[in-house]
Amino acid sequence: TLLFTGPAFAETPEEKGLAIAKEDEKRDNGFQDFTANMVMLLKNRQGEESTRHIRNKTLEVEGDGDKSISIFDRPRDVKGTALLNFTHKVGTDDQWLFLPALKRVKRISSANKSGSFMGSEFAYEDVTSQEVEKYSYKWIRDEDHEGEKCFVFERYPVYKNSGYTRQVVWLDQKDYKILKIEFYDRKNASLKTLTQSKFKQYLDKYWYPEEMHMENHQTGKSTLLTWTNYKFKNGLKDKDFNKNSLKRAR
Repeated sequence: TLLFTGPAFAETPEEKGLAIAKEDEKRDNGFQDFTANMVMLLKNRQGEESTRHIRNKTLEVEGDGDKSISIFDRPRDVKGTALLNFTHKVGTDDQWLFLPALKRVKRISSANKSGSFMGSEFAYEDVTSQEVEKYSYKWIRDEDHEGEKCFVFERYPVYKNSGYTRQVVWLDQKDYKILKIEFYDRKNASLKTLTQSKFKQYLDKYWYPEEMHMENHQTGKSTLLTWTNYKFKNGLKDKDFNKNSLKRAR
């Protein structure tokens, strides 16, 4: 029975796209939790740069999307700022931002999902876990990208208030690493491109990029995220991810 299952034998481009996305999710599951450090390099059209240093914690949630918290350590004007994400498979993700200057936790409304996360080219909707159920899919073609054989498929957000009509994804067929995503805005015009590189394998199973580069074609701005110091299975719990933990996140 195994002969005719899997992405290669799905009938329609939509079924094949969904099968690819489900296989990708299956390969991503089971990491339990991880912590990592991140440097965010912001560049404007003139080439002026600024950097932010961030700590990240992520918890896998059985039957739902991941929970994560991002804590800014420097520079001083953003120190202590923290973003809490509760990703959901269906419906709107819950996101809260703690602003130390105001000493208050601000909920990111669903209408603001397409807004910029801390001045970067990543939107709030880009920094939550990308669950299969958040999109409908369509396989377009197979092609080589950066020397790797890829599935190229489109995904269309089904959740409300997305800033995108569609995203085109390049996923390598061997390890299911997302190498590139092209984002199209609400008018279906090219908005930005995410390129992921310098992948490393963790726990003999999970492939994570060290570099994520988001380029905005409409503004000329870009953001480079550089990830280091991944540590898995730290025993993180639900209680490490609530609104109170935001204020404690020094």
